[in-house]
Amino acid sequence: MRFGRGRHGWGHGRLRELGYRLTVPRQVILDILGSAEGHPSAEEIYLQAHSVYPNIGLTTVYRTLDLLVRMGLVHKLDFGDRRARYEIARGPEDEEHHHHIVCTGCGKVIDYNDFFEEETELIKKTEQGLAEKFNFRVTNHLIQFYGLCSECQKKQECT
Repeated sequence: MRFGRGRHGWGHGRLRELGYRLTVPRQVILDILGSAEGHPSAEEIYLQAHSVYPNIGLTTVYRTLDLLVRMGLVHKLDFGDRRARYEIARGPEDEEHHHHIVCTGCGKVIDYNDFFEEETELIKKTEQGLAEKFNFRVTNHLIQFYGLCSECQKKQECT
């Protein structure tokens, strides 16, 4: 089986650039995250990885995810369901940055990237202001909005 293909292949080169070996477990985890439809937990990643590479252990998955997060290749997310979730930080085509809308009723997560102009300007101003105020170079941000989806709003109105 060959690993390292697909939209996340850029991460493999980044590992090497930073002095890390590209081990089979790291390849498998990057492959899983690169093709993930949602935001898998470490346990979900482990189950997929184990089916492809039976020698992988859950501890290895956790350690690898921690490394990938520290390197900035993967985002660790908290959607309030008491489970860390993960997603690739960027792809080879520099996929559009996105935010998350999280329903506190049913747990649905929506990736949101169709920003309106005022929103984009506000975020840029906020980043610039923080950079000046704290002498801090902003390299990325994660924004999550919490509330109720339309289905959960309807259920709430009926009760």
